[in-house]
Amino acid sequence: MKKTAKILSLVLAAAMAAAMTGCSTGAKETAAADTVKAASEAAGAAGKEEKKADGKTAYKVGICQLVQHEALDAATQGFKDALIDAFGEDGVEFDEQNAQGDSNTCSTIINSFVSEDTDLILANATASLQAAQAGTNEIPVLGTAVTEYGVALGISDFNGTVGGNTSGTSDLAPLDEQAAMIKELFPDRKNVGLLYCSAEANSQYQVDTVKEALEKLGYTCKYYAFSDSNDLSTIVTKAAYESDVIYIPTDNTVASNTEIVNNICQPAGIPVVTGEEGICAGCGVATLSISYYDLGVATGKMAAKILTGEADISEMPIEYAPQFTKKYNKTICDALGITVPDDYVAIEESL
Repeated sequence: MKKTAKILSLVLAAAMAAAMTGCSTGAKETAAADTVKAASEAAGAAGKEEKKADGKTAYKVGICQLVQHEALDAATQGFKDALIDAFGEDGVEFDEQNAQGDSNTCSTIINSFVSEDTDLILANATASLQAAQAGTNEIPVLGTAVTEYGVALGISDFNGTVGGNTSGTSDLAPLDEQAAMIKELFPDRKNVGLLYCSAEANSQYQVDTVKEALEKLGYTCKYYAFSDSNDLSTIVTKAAYESDVIYIPTDNTVASNTEIVNNICQPAGIPVVTGEEGICAGCGVATLSISYYDLGVATGKMAAKILTGEADISEMPIEYAPQFTKKYNKTICDALGITVPDDYVAIEESL
């Protein structure tokens, strides 16, 4: 990188001098702009040649995944497969790191990507995206498995495009339809417990939205927020005791601890409706879900366009999943004596 920077400085200086010699004022400005552009392109080419000379692949991509669980793993795999499809096995090098659920570790990982001057960063989940935005305003950053970018990044007037060096894909399923699913499956129940991690901004957004929709449908809703996995069992026990149904959004902490939820709710006979398939497979009865693998593929296709210069990330709007599917967990439904409508697909059959 130092060599490339030196090349850029020398070429720019020579280009500006050549452009300003023997020209009128207007011609000088035009010539200067043209030669600066040419110089930048030359420096970029030199940088790529420098990578090849060092034996490096054409593109180096850093992947920061918040935590390991089925949904995020699938998104990462889809992203990698899309880039390999675009550039080949030898055309892209992945530096894939997992923060083990810790936001501070996300920051450490992002800082390492910045110091290595990676060509692009994938931020998988909200905490990873927040760390990436704080860590760099130059390296392109694509988020995935992030529910609402305005909430995640503190953009009050979010219009669908983040701008700057950030874009990505959202895993947001229609929250009003998730509320309608509860009404469809459990029309006679009254109290819905909203279980979520208070440290995840997008989880808060989802339960707030679902609460509003459920109250319009005649349900009484109560929040059950836990701070991390250490107090999850206590809060789930309270929620199961006080609720007729529990709703869980696309919450990464729950996704990594579904066994805790299932071991409490299933014996208590309390059904759990979830925001995504991975959580439903572990502790839920039904979900309106997306394919996280397909979401990752969509993110990878965006990355390919950015890396080749086909698209400007500052102008790329957030992309959403193209379709949603009603799914159910046959094992838990059978255990609780719940019959779902015919248009629900069993999770076991879809994997």
